[in-house]
Amino acid sequence: MTLADPTHDQGITTLTLDSPANRNALSARLVGELGEALDACAADDTVRAVVLTHTGNTFCAGADLTGPPDPAAFVALMRRIAALPKPVVARVTGHVRAGGLGLLSACDISVAGPGASFALTESRLGLAPAVISVPLLARMDPASAARYFLTGERFDATEAARTGLVTLAAEDVDKALEPVLDGLRRASPQGLRASKELVTATVLKNFDQHAEDLIARSAALFTSAEAREGMTAFLERRDPAWVL
Repeated sequence: MTLADPTHDQGITTLTLDSPANRNALSARLVGELGEALDACAADDTVRAVVLTHTGNTFCAGADLTGPPDPAAFVALMRRIAALPKPVVARVTGHVRAGGLGLLSACDISVAGPGASFALTESRLGLAPAVISVPLLARMDPASAARYFLTGERFDATEAARTGLVTLAAEDVDKALEPVLDGLRRASPQGLRASKELVTATVLKNFDQHAEDLIARSAALFTSAEAREGMTAFLERRDPAWVL
């Protein structure tokens, strides 16, 4: 399994990415298991909200280059998080890279700790953050998105909060989550569902309008010569040929 068994506490179900050997990379298996777990949460009336977290020092390293998911399946997963009739809260205490930022930004609320770091590394691999751009561009301020989409620089939790990528940066993630989860427990299921529909309407519309084109762009980039060089260099732990 790449997902730990769910845990439940007073209406909050915690789903834990649990594949530390590959830094919780987005494999076809992980995408499938997480989608099934989210569907189960949606159908369970005892679940008021979902917390998405991780084991190890990495929340999600992006696509598993040795067994990546179908881009359409990953887009469907991000949309499922946004469309889930219950809030999804990300608890991040480790690194987030590339497609992992798409998973993170699809969540409704997110708290990141001092051990978290973030980077959109696609441009350094001959790729672009195409399919994850829908939830990301809905969260990040335009100037920050332009910088980090283009440069692939790493940034910390404080900067992630400043850009809008995460809701809150905190020294103690669990303490910071306490009032958030308390607020969700005090809200009615109908109130949460209706309120989430309001805040996710635009991103869901953008998924429906642009996903097909972005999937095609992503597929074209993945099969390009530059991307093959970029991914080979990454796996071989060397600089790609274009680095100056």
